[in-house]
Amino acid sequence: MGVQNAAADLPAMKSNPKFIFFTDFDGTITQQDSNDFMTDTIGYGQAKRREGNIACLNDKISFRDSFQDMMDSVTRPYDQCIQYVVDNVKLDPGFAEFFQWSLKNNIPVVVLSSGMEPIIKALLKKLVGPDAEKMQVLGNQVGSRDGKDINEEGGWTILFRHPESGFGHDKSIELRKYSSLPEDQRPTMFYAGDGVSDLSAARETDLLFAKKGHDLINYCARENVPFTVFEDWTNILAKCKEIVEGKATVQEAAKAGFEAYKSGAAGVNNKETTE
Repeated sequence: MGVQNAAADLPAMKSNPKFIFFTDFDGTITQQDSNDFMTDTIGYGQAKRREGNIACLNDKISFRDSFQDMMDSVTRPYDQCIQYVVDNVKLDPGFAEFFQWSLKNNIPVVVLSSGMEPIIKALLKKLVGPDAEKMQVLGNQVGSRDGKDINEEGGWTILFRHPESGFGHDKSIELRKYSSLPEDQRPTMFYAGDGVSDLSAARETDLLFAKKGHDLINYCARENVPFTVFEDWTNILAKCKEIVEGKATVQEAAKAGFEAYKSGAAGVNNKETTE
């Protein structure tokens, strides 16, 4: 694939970047996961939702089926759901500064989400502002249920990007389009995530940032996937600056996650996922 073809097929390659930052959205760019927030507060509640998360980590249920179950429990009209999360979900500290730095340094940011694009774009518009349109967003869509309008009670359902996949949105499919580029074109690929929706992406990038205290760390440690831990985007910005400026390598950064996990500094209970 030539440079021009790569740019046509992959929007993030348009500026021929040396680095691309892929990221989960819910609970990664934002402090709260908007889907978890809806499920916990206007759906079937936190306890049942958490049971599904742990079942996913232990391969007892697919993420797609667990997430469908979560969203089916939220029956409020969709326009009200969007307003509800816009009113309550906050941006993770440091993301706005990171994003402005990425724009200045030709580092495209691509959102790969298992959530729903209308909610993500509404949140980004509020939390980031007009520059949010410079972020490519790939997620799931929303459709009507049982002949209703999506803005009626019980009128909407999630439409998965990859309904045949157990992930619903298999993030590895998009990532492999970039990782399979010829070596002289392939950028260094970063990814940030926090939970079960990121399992398909965990092995596919050069440096994985896993959020402190969240499920993705347990998965990476169990499956021997290199990662580094972040608490918020100020950590990510500092580490990316080091790498872009040649003061550190992705390999050095990836070793740090296992050290944090072994020392107990990664903020996870590694017993929870085996119970």
